[in-house]
Amino acid sequence: MATPDSLSPDRLRRTIDPSAFDFTTTEALDADTTVVGQDRAQEALQFGVQMDQPGFNVFALGPNGTGRHRMVRQMLEDAAAESGAPSDWCYVKNMDEERTPRALRLDAGAGADFEAAMDDFIASAQAALSATFDSEEYQARRQMIEDEVRSEQEEALEALQERARSEDIALIRTPNGFAFAPIRDGEVVSPDEFEALDDIDRDAVQEKIDAFEDELQQIMRKLPERQREAQERLDELNEEMAHHAIDPLIEELKDEYADHVAITDHIDAVQADIVENVGALVQQGQGSHGAFGEENSGGMAFMAMQQGGPSWDRYRVNLLVHHDPDDGAPIITCDNPTYANLVGRVEQQAQMGALITDFSLIQPGALHKANGGYLVIEARKLLQQPYAWEGLKRVLNSQNIDIESPQQALGLMRTVSLEPEPIPLNVKLVLVGERWLYHLLCAYDPDMEDLFKVMADFDDQMDYDDEHMASYADMLATMAERADQPPLHASGVARLMEHSLRIAQDQEKLSAQVDTMQDLVAEAGFHARKSDAERIEADHVQAALDAQRRRADRLKERVQESIERNTLYIDTDDAVVGQINGLSVLQQSGFAFGRPNRITARVRLGKGDIVDIERETALGGPLHAKGVLVLSGFLSGRYAPEQPLSMQASLVFEQSYGGIDGDSASSAELYALMSALAEVPIKQSLAVTGSVNQHGVVQPIGGVNEKIEGFFEVCQRRGLTGEQGVLIPQSNVPHLMLRQDIVDAVAAGNFHVYPVETIDEGIALLTGQPAGTRGDDGTYPANSINGRVEERLLTFARQRQQFGINGQAEAQATASTE
Repeated sequence: MATPDSLSPDRLRRTIDPSAFDFTTTEALDADTTVVGQDRAQEALQFGVQMDQPGFNVFALGPNGTGRHRMVRQMLEDAAAESGAPSDWCYVKNMDEERTPRALRLDAGAGADFEAAMDDFIASAQAALSATFDSEEYQARRQMIEDEVRSEQEEALEALQERARSEDIALIRTPNGFAFAPIRDGEVVSPDEFEALDDIDRDAVQEKIDAFEDELQQIMRKLPERQREAQERLDELNEEMAHHAIDPLIEELKDEYADHVAITDHIDAVQADIVENVGALVQQGQGSHGAFGEENSGGMAFMAMQQGGPSWDRYRVNLLVHHDPDDGAPIITCDNPTYANLVGRVEQQAQMGALITDFSLIQPGALHKANGGYLVIEARKLLQQPYAWEGLKRVLNSQNIDIESPQQALGLMRTVSLEPEPIPLNVKLVLVGERWLYHLLCAYDPDMEDLFKVMADFDDQMDYDDEHMASYADMLATMAERADQPPLHASGVARLMEHSLRIAQDQEKLSAQVDTMQDLVAEAGFHARKSDAERIEADHVQAALDAQRRRADRLKERVQESIERNTLYIDTDDAVVGQINGLSVLQQSGFAFGRPNRITARVRLGKGDIVDIERETALGGPLHAKGVLVLSGFLSGRYAPEQPLSMQASLVFEQSYGGIDGDSASSAELYALMSALAEVPIKQSLAVTGSVNQHGVVQPIGGVNEKIEGFFEVCQRRGLTGEQGVLIPQSNVPHLMLRQDIVDAVAAGNFHVYPVETIDEGIALLTGQPAGTRGDDGTYPANSINGRVEERLLTFARQRQQFGINGQAEAQATASTE
């Protein structure tokens, strides 16, 4: 079997010729493209936005940086522009049940007018009532009622006084009330003189006084009844005057809202409440010495209504949501989706050491603001807030926004509070989140199927073709223009697209990580301005890439330094049995780099076990363990199909002190095992990556570019010899987007990248000896790698049969363990 040739330089990366573009700079482009290559997600969003049925909310899922928020916003803005502005909502006091404020719905823009109309009405009503109750007519009529009560009392007292005086008894007014005393010669008899009278005269006088006192008590008992009658007449007078003052204002207000039954009903309730509480309201407007103050009331009118009673604020409007009629449907993004920020809250304020609230302290949530429009929420942020997810689902299921605290919703609070009237909900909700989060919710929350019926799945890459190239160039132009950066030269666009191919890890795919590209455009613009360039060219893009790498590669430099100083053992020359350079990728805060790892294998007689030391020490993950188990299937199937596999092997990543997972090293581990079994050394100038299946086919892996670059840097630091290189799966060749210095080294013959399809191709390259194929007699050539491995395993099988399963200790004394 022939060994594969090293890849030619043109296959190591795709280069884009700037002349392929039909522009010199992006100034010639429209610069109106924000997202490219998301046709599937765009179609789903269009359907979700246009579908006017409950439950067809949208979950926009995909990797971060793919422009999900940007596309969602753009789609919603287009839909909102074609929709009319939704209704305004306000809360007003419920005069019948104060705990349940009423919700009023008005046309867009009418809420502010209604609020202003009620404020004007309050000001006019205050002035009208003050003028009415300060008028001479009111004062005269009230005084007449009070005088009637007072005159009746005075007439009765005067008649009693006359009769008493005719009996020589005087009616005397004292600070404590009325008293009777005898008189003689027109003068009141003193107590001493009264006591000096004889018993008969004194008893006669006392008898008269007692009789008059009884009459006085009868007169005084009738006084409260007369005062009640007077109060009723005063109430009727006040009601009449209140109606006289506010009825014209009420009728004017009702005429303005004659087509709105709920508002006219509220205005009627306001009218009745003002009339009922007119005393306290006028007193509040005028202070303690107004029309109903003590100085004017004679101590009778509205003495029970003191400051602190009903206020004019109870008639104002709490404008919850207001929309401009010309703005279209609202688009609300809730960045902090707490329970209260979503459904609203009833605030409280401290007064006299207590917390109080009323309808004016009702605050709207994001659902109120987005009602009749669109609401966008980051799914991860939503799920991080206590009760927010459950509260949102409850609102979506009921289609009503019911403002209550989480404690109320969970039945944990018994404090009396407001229970605002629910507001009907009509909103299109878009959740934005990662794929795993969406699928996790679908698996564990049955409400997902009912509430989020539309999945907008954003891709992380797109095809590299003429159509997408044109759109991608326009998107880059848009990024530069909106970030106030210099325009892009065609060479800059080409270099940016090459980096996009690198991010996608595919020569045929552009990356959809638009956020990453936007940051790169901004940084390239910085370098362009720094060099006083008028355009962003390829050199500026490369400078930005180099700067990004420099900022993030501290750990990579430490690893390379450790290899260079032989703290980490990596050989790049000579050949060693059972030892190979594997390749892995380390990831740190978004920066990935390759690191070579020494992998060693040891074999001996045994029962067919391959010991994965990483797994045994809990450092290897399940995927790595799976890759090791595949090796056992390959060895048994190829070399021992008719007898037990009679070896025991151990595999280890040397100097590995952290977790290892993935099966990309399984081909390297198999090469090391075959080298140990065949006792043929492996060239240390080569490194290997790729997984393998049980049939010996080398399979593709991820991070191929970083892995090649990691080993290249080790070789470059030690000096390129022309013998060094990397074995990669043939199927990974389309994914190559290597750095230009590696391409140049390959072109100069100083470094090699070998694509292999099978283990046989790889082992031949690594050992310099043929792998060997079975002949017509069913055996491998004796001097081939496969022949050596098979003979070694047959030897182990014979020794196992000779010594038995339990004779391993004796067998170890004679068997080779290279």
